[in-house]
Amino acid sequence: MYLGGIEAGGTKFVCAIGDENGKIYARERVATEEPKVTIPKVIAFFRQFDIESLGIGSFGPVDLNKESPTYGHITSTPKLAWANFPFVKTMEEALNVPVGFSTDVNGAALGELHQGAGKGLDGCLYITVGTGIGAGLIAGHRLLQGMSHPEMGHVLLRRHPEDHFDGICPYHHDCLEGIASGPALEAHWGKPASELADQPLVWEIEAEYLAQALMQYVLIVSPKRIIMGGGVMKQEQLFPMIRTRLQELLAGYVDLPELKSRINEYVVPPALGDNAGITGALILAKQALKENRVSN
Repeated sequence: MYLGGIEAGGTKFVCAIGDENGKIYARERVATEEPKVTIPKVIAFFRQFDIESLGIGSFGPVDLNKESPTYGHITSTPKLAWANFPFVKTMEEALNVPVGFSTDVNGAALGELHQGAGKGLDGCLYITVGTGIGAGLIAGHRLLQGMSHPEMGHVLLRRHPEDHFDGICPYHHDCLEGIASGPALEAHWGKPASELADQPLVWEIEAEYLAQALMQYVLIVSPKRIIMGGGVMKQEQLFPMIRTRLQELLAGYVDLPELKSRINEYVVPPALGDNAGITGALILAKQALKENRVSN
């Protein structure tokens, strides 16, 4: 049984063919350009295979309310060419298969929970720090969703006293994504994150903001584990800095071993590495196939 998966990110689409156990047989990357350029390439890839269902983890915001007339659409994204794009309908009509749909970070959270750093738990929080910043939360084996999916990358923070950068978020300027994402780091410091490893102040400020965000997530949703991925988090010096600062900010208020003696096991990198999102997309495809069989 072949399943299809799409991890639709701000810079690239990762398309894969896999099975219900998460094994990947084929993969292709397609640049995220305008839909009229990107989508035909994506469809052409999947038409090479006899897939039974498709899972999509997409950049957002997206509409996940199945009762909504715009379910399956990308909505108010800063990538204006993709605003109001009917992602699910387009892929259903092109491939004639059931489609599972969620955010890219929800997909990564699913992948890590089932096969990665969250395995054995009933929930985890996955946060990506890369082209954008977003997070997906699973609790009691259910993805968190209210009116819409969470937008944890747009929380507001206390500014570091040595940081006067205006921020780049087109909506909020200096929200978390606006000052701590990969593009924000490059706009602030004049170099991409990969070229800033030897500048301590950069990472002191970055760790401060990420630790503040984690503090809010711990206090509000109390995740079983926090998994941090994305291109910026490949700067491994960040992990001990974030853990230490998170403990300082919490100041012992949440008296749990996960936040004290076991902090190294609580705030962790993804065990699946760059495969977390596409693994989650295949899980979404598996779930969509199961739901389709039940409904029929």
